[in-house]
Amino acid sequence: MPPGTDPNAYYQQPTYPQAGYTHPGYAPPGYAQPGFDPATGLPYSDKSKVVAGVLQLAIGSFGVGRFYTGHTGMAIAQIAVTWLTCGIGVIWPIVDGILILTQPNQTDAQGRVLRP
Repeated sequence: MPPGTDPNAYYQQPTYPQAGYTHPGYAPPGYAQPGFDPATGLPYSDKSKVVAGVLQLAIGSFGVGRFYTGHTGMAIAQIAVTWLTCGIGVIWPIVDGILILTQPNQTDAQGRVLRP
């Protein structure tokens, strides 16, 4: 028996992480973890990109899409521009709604990417 070993001790197998286990917020390259943006690894927003875009297109003159994402200042500015220009400013919310739907990394007020 080698010196320094206890004859009454038993051998323990080393422990390894379970198959498929990943730490929250980390996914190996090439694997997407649910609830996290695969491009940045940051968590998704609880707001939907489609809902924000459709709200902005449908009733954007009231800034509803931007209120939904938490951008209160921009929503109030859209309301003011629409009403102060007697309706001509409605072009801004329509273009904004199209951009929300087409741009890939639209964020909410906390900076989290909107869910697809």
